[in-house]
Amino acid sequence: MTLAIFDLDNTLIAGDSDHAWGEFLVEQGIVDQQVYKKANDQFYQDYLDGKLDMMRYLEFSLAPLAAHTTEQLLTWRANFVETKIRPLLLTQALELLQTHRQQGDYLLIITATNRFVTEPIAELLGVDALIATDPEIINGQYTGKIVGTPSFQHGKVTRLEQWLNENRQSLSDSWFYSDSHNDLPLLQQVDRPVAVDPDQTLFKYASEQGWPIISLRK
Repeated sequence: MTLAIFDLDNTLIAGDSDHAWGEFLVEQGIVDQQVYKKANDQFYQDYLDGKLDMMRYLEFSLAPLAAHTTEQLLTWRANFVETKIRPLLLTQALELLQTHRQQGDYLLIITATNRFVTEPIAELLGVDALIATDPEIINGQYTGKIVGTPSFQHGKVTRLEQWLNENRQSLSDSWFYSDSHNDLPLLQQVDRPVAVDPDQTLFKYASEQGWPIISLRK
């Protein structure tokens, strides 16, 4: 079985779902608008610059989950998916997923964004499996902490290796599509790396390596 692996944010969708969730919380008045927005924007810039402190960011981004009931969070999330995520769907991304589906490939999203935000997006895209940063849940309540390794930078390689072992799969002839230089550790592991609307650093590296560079937005 051939794995077709995809980053999510700014690859399969035209934006960053984690940052969009933060914007949604601000717009809904669920968090302090000025303080939260400033921090959310700064963390996102740090990510783009390749200098994100992931643990600090997770402490920040998961705090709202711990502050509310799961029932309330799910109601907000459903609204978020309809108002913030559906407009970010890309026709060409859906066509790419369908091409791999028709080839009999196994579709896997691996993302640094937490599972609470990304699980309904993965369902919307119809992929077979999702690897995401996992928030801790105790007695049905989010704690604001994480379980295991965040699937970010080298952590994506770690989490994927765990998944491969658990599912008795391999990276033989595998694809990985990503927009971000943060994903270079995993792009370097697969047989078929593809840069998708890449940032400047990834574009330069992919060009030097002779990797395919595609756009799902044009």
